[in-house]
Amino acid sequence: MTTSNILSILITGATGTIGSELARQLSAQGIPFRALVRSLENTQELASLPGAELIVGDMSNDKSIEKALTGIEKAFLLTNSSEQAEQLQLNFVDSAMRAGVRHIVKLSQFAADVNSPVRFLRYHAAVEQRIKESGIDYTFLRPNLFMQGLFGFREPIAKQNKFFASVGEAKISLVDIRDIAAVAAKALTSPGHEGKIYNLTGPQALSHQEIAEYLSYELKRSILFINVSPEDMRNALLSVGFPEWQANGLIEDYAHYARGEASAISSDIEVITGKSARSFDNFVKEYASLFS
Repeated sequence: MTTSNILSILITGATGTIGSELARQLSAQGIPFRALVRSLENTQELASLPGAELIVGDMSNDKSIEKALTGIEKAFLLTNSSEQAEQLQLNFVDSAMRAGVRHIVKLSQFAADVNSPVRFLRYHAAVEQRIKESGIDYTFLRPNLFMQGLFGFREPIAKQNKFFASVGEAKISLVDIRDIAAVAAKALTSPGHEGKIYNLTGPQALSHQEIAEYLSYELKRSILFINVSPEDMRNALLSVGFPEWQANGLIEDYAHYARGEASAISSDIEVITGKSARSFDNFVKEYASLFS
């Protein structure tokens, strides 16, 4: 990868899990970048990265976006999960057109489709379509369920030795966010990724029961997976503070998983990065202490 002293990359969502990992990887490779953040609060780690330039802005404000895009050729598009996410991303695409951005690398979702019964898959597909219509070069990254999503079950695993979901016996080709960031870094810094859609998965598809078995082996205690009804899962999400729109969307996501629509395995990570996608057993070994 060629290093450059010219700042021409913008990262949105830079304080989130994937955006911050992308920032770390670009910095480690000597690639300077600008990071759009909503405030400077809790950005010390990001600001300390060599090559990082932080700019405060609001994705709902066109002028704010265009200021962040000044001089930018390539942008990584990611917003935090919110009811306004689709509109914010559409706003960004329109601003990128006016600012002369040449290439957008968008974090999308596995199986994105405008006709999907899953609202999150529809919204990602709608933004993908707007980017295509804009004439800006694009790369769409469509990752499957994040391995790091297991951190959401951290407390019941640690305290009760069990976790719950409405997914049945369906297998899912979970992916490590570090591999997603590695593909994003390649797409932003090397040629040949324009007009491409990459499905990003781990090297194997696992059921939640198999996930429990991996956890049991590594933690050296029995971890149970308990399948629950969609309504019970929804009520549990609401009880811990998820807003209704997000709880309903997650139930749709898990129905998508339960239908076996997320079991396909892609080699795109290895093809693009030259490294095998991280396996779930290695993920569990690395993060076992979090579940103890």
